[in-house]
Amino acid sequence: MRAWILGLVVAMTFAVSTARATTVGDLTRLKGHGQFKLQGFGLVVGLNATGDSGKELVVARPLAAALTRSGNAPQNLQELSQSKSVALVTVSVTIPDAGARFDDRFDAIVSVVNSAKSLKGGMLYLAPLRGPTASHVEPFAIAEGPIEIEDTGTPTVGRIRGGAQMIKEVIPAAIEDSFEMIIDPAFVGYLAATEIASAINAAAQPQGPGVAKVVDDRTIRVQIPDYERENKAAFIAAVESADVNPSLLGLGARVIYNARRGAIIVTADVEISPVAITQKDLSITTVTPSPTPSAQRPLIEQGKWVGVGTRGRESENAKLSELLAAFKQLKIPAPEQINILEMLHKAGKLHAELIVD
Repeated sequence: MRAWILGLVVAMTFAVSTARATTVGDLTRLKGHGQFKLQGFGLVVGLNATGDSGKELVVARPLAAALTRSGNAPQNLQELSQSKSVALVTVSVTIPDAGARFDDRFDAIVSVVNSAKSLKGGMLYLAPLRGPTASHVEPFAIAEGPIEIEDTGTPTVGRIRGGAQMIKEVIPAAIEDSFEMIIDPAFVGYLAATEIASAINAAAQPQGPGVAKVVDDRTIRVQIPDYERENKAAFIAAVESADVNPSLLGLGARVIYNARRGAIIVTADVEISPVAITQKDLSITTVTPSPTPSAQRPLIEQGKWVGVGTRGRESENAKLSELLAAFKQLKIPAPEQINILEMLHKAGKLHAELIVD
């Protein structure tokens, strides 16, 4: 078990490096390269009397069909009336922006449809997954596997890690000689669009005419130079990795979690008030001012301890950038970082708007 102990000591002189710069890719996506949803229905088997009643025809019919396909057809639906080991569920999968190839695997989310009480200990029987519209007739993936209950308070929803295997590819739209970058909703604005376009131009063609033009407050059109068209992938990578200063986006104090990229973006010089929070194995404490060392109470550096300070001025709060840098130093995953920031926000200690995108 990881034992992270993080002391955030306000008014210390110890400084940590700031978090990495925000990039164009953190703020935008390629048009036509959005997420794609797969969905279907399935049967969870192996439940310990917590499934649907076999008397429910909406459950009995697909169960009878599955038994028939496996060569064990029931004589009639009444034979299934006593079963409570099976549950009818919806199955959903999110394909990321990059699309999916044959045999790629993704997590599947399963949710109870009828009266089942819990999916704990269950196994999803082979379930075909199709696209989100009626035109998607052929399945894109097959899902199956053991179910993991992530929230014990809601045992009717579970996850199958890597449970969906692609049997049909999902290919993003092809990139032509120009393409459009769509700004994520949390960053919408003409000032933000102008700053992002400037960052693209500075990285892609610093000495020549601009390749990026603002179309509207959410759209930037990028023209690929002639000499880059044989290697479009490298050019797009350079565009997406171009650095952007979040403080110049004109958005005020916001902390935005981009789950698609696993990035936490701070748009201004956000501060944190003194607070003490415990989250799993991580303890967060801020102290104002820092204690004075003495023979009885010396300040000792610990292996999993990082100081975050305000350069010695007692009137100041801790800077969020320093907290994020400390998180990075302790190798805390982004989802756990955002859980802590959500608690700080609820406690009124995070001086910014918090957006989970």
